[in-house]
Amino acid sequence: MQLQEVVTAAQAREFLAFPVRLYQGDPNYVRPLDRDIETVFNPEKNKYFRHGQLIRWLLVDAAGKTLGRVTAFVNERTANTFAQPTGGMGFFECVDSQEAATVLLDGCRDWLAARGMQAMDGPVNFGDRDQWWGLLVDNFGSPLYTQNYNPPYYRRLLENYGFQLYFNQFTYFRKVAAPLTPEYLEKASVLFKDPNFSFEHLRVKNLPKYAEDFRQIYNKAWVKHDGVKEMTPEQAANIMRKLRPIIDEKICWFAYHHGEPVGFFIALPELNELFRYVGGNLNWLGKLKFAWYRWRGAVRTMTGIAFGIVPEHQRKGLEMAFILAASKTVQDTSKVHYEDFVMNWIGDFNPKMMRVAETIGGEIWRTHATFRYLFDRSKPFERAPLID
Repeated sequence: MQLQEVVTAAQAREFLAFPVRLYQGDPNYVRPLDRDIETVFNPEKNKYFRHGQLIRWLLVDAAGKTLGRVTAFVNERTANTFAQPTGGMGFFECVDSQEAATVLLDGCRDWLAARGMQAMDGPVNFGDRDQWWGLLVDNFGSPLYTQNYNPPYYRRLLENYGFQLYFNQFTYFRKVAAPLTPEYLEKASVLFKDPNFSFEHLRVKNLPKYAEDFRQIYNKAWVKHDGVKEMTPEQAANIMRKLRPIIDEKICWFAYHHGEPVGFFIALPELNELFRYVGGNLNWLGKLKFAWYRWRGAVRTMTGIAFGIVPEHQRKGLEMAFILAASKTVQDTSKVHYEDFVMNWIGDFNPKMMRVAETIGGEIWRTHATFRYLFDRSKPFERAPLID
């Protein structure tokens, strides 16, 4: 077996094609969009290349047959924030062979060690945590958009190599029509009746306004966390521009107190319920299929991607008000009949957000896991610290 660095166009195509063959016959597999994967490896499109570096490999046998693929990367802004300088391993795909997995993972370890790393997390992304992050360890059903999918044996391959659980990532689920408990329903009702508060769903025609409201709330709610920088107006506008083609106004809500933005709830139609029909390629035919199945009402799930409340208005029931408003609106007036609601993953290091998800009736539906491998096997291993 031989590791080959991906340097040619043919190798890059094989990097995309190998998982398609690996999962052939698996009815739950949804091929990611090629352009979404390719963007990760494009220095002109992936901002992480400004403060990091990446390599990717194919593993081939003596006959030239691909047995696996993997990437290794260093994010210089986060690598030295841990007890051991830590890099990343991701986009791991492999046949069910411990020998093949070991060659792939040894390649990552050696490359990272040569750059001063003493540990690696995986499988993670050379990008934001909301995409391609963590190993699927239960509920091996169809993945959500940009959510990692893998067979159960991957966990055995990683743990036999020496990876240990760093943190669990929980995806929460609830039925859209499921009622809130009387206690929380009353809390939400009080807010709706309070003249100091107002609620409205996003309107695309006023997108610049909502981009600025989103930015203000985000900066007040999230910048207090370590490693989170203030969002600029340009960044907020860019986020909304990217979301615009897929926004459903009725499932994106904002809360205001005396006219000032104090909370947001952003959900999107679950795109993999449409992308499963396009075969990874959003060319003209793929776009036509996407539009056709969306018009036919193929989407039954809405996915919560962002949620924020400014500190002074937390613990007042705004999260329940958002869920109630979105649920009632989509049942009464939306053209799309959403049945299920899933939330972007919450790490088990964040019990506060887990409680919020449970408060609105969410239950753990799927678990991914981020694993860590310490290069010095004699050093004590520690789980991810809890957020206060």
